[in-house]
Amino acid sequence: MCCCAVLPLLLLLTFATRTTHQVNVDCNELQMMGQFMCPDPGRRDHIDPRTQQLAGCTKEGRARVWCIAANDINCTETGNATFTREVPCKWTNGYHLDTTLLLSVFLGMFGVDRFYLGYPGIGLLKFCTLGGMFLGQLVDIVLIALQVVGPADGSAYVIPYYGAGIHIVRSDNTTYRLPRGDW
Repeated sequence: MCCCAVLPLLLLLTFATRTTHQVNVDCNELQMMGQFMCPDPGRRDHIDPRTQQLAGCTKEGRARVWCIAANDINCTETGNATFTREVPCKWTNGYHLDTTLLLSVFLGMFGVDRFYLGYPGIGLLKFCTLGGMFLGQLVDIVLIALQVVGPADGSAYVIPYYGAGIHIVRSDNTTYRLPRGDW
C-alpha cells in the first residue's frame, strides 16, 4: 500500500523538477518557421493607424519590427526573448483607394483621378477628350478598383483595415525558381 502512494509522488517530483534549458542564440540568424514570430503579437504599436501598414515602412518596402522568439530561446542581442528584425511592408504615401475610386467615378471624365495619382499627362488627355468619350473613365474605374493603376511615386494605396489589399505577382519568360541550398 505504501508503494502505491509513493509511485505517484515520485512521478510528480520527476516532472515537477524538470528544468528548462535556455538556449542563447543570435536571434537575427533564426530562419526556421516556429522559432520566432514577427511582429510580436503582444505589442500593439507596430501598425500605423494612419496608413494601416507597419510603422516605419520605408520606400524600399522594409520596416523594423519587434519580434518574439519561441520558448526557451534567449536572444544574445537583447538578453531576453525579444529582438528586432526587418520585414517586408507596403510603403504608402497618403493616397487612399476609396478617395481615388470616388474621384474616378464622379470626376474621372475630367481626369481628376489621374491628376490626384500624379499622372498629369493622362489627366490632361482625359480632360480634353471628356474621359476618352467616357470609355477611358470606365477603364480607369476598373483599373483603379483592381489596383493595377497606383500612385505615380510607386507607393501603395492606404486601404481601410479590412480592405482588399492586392499583391501583384508578375512573371515572364525570364522568371524561374532558383534552387536553394537546403533542397
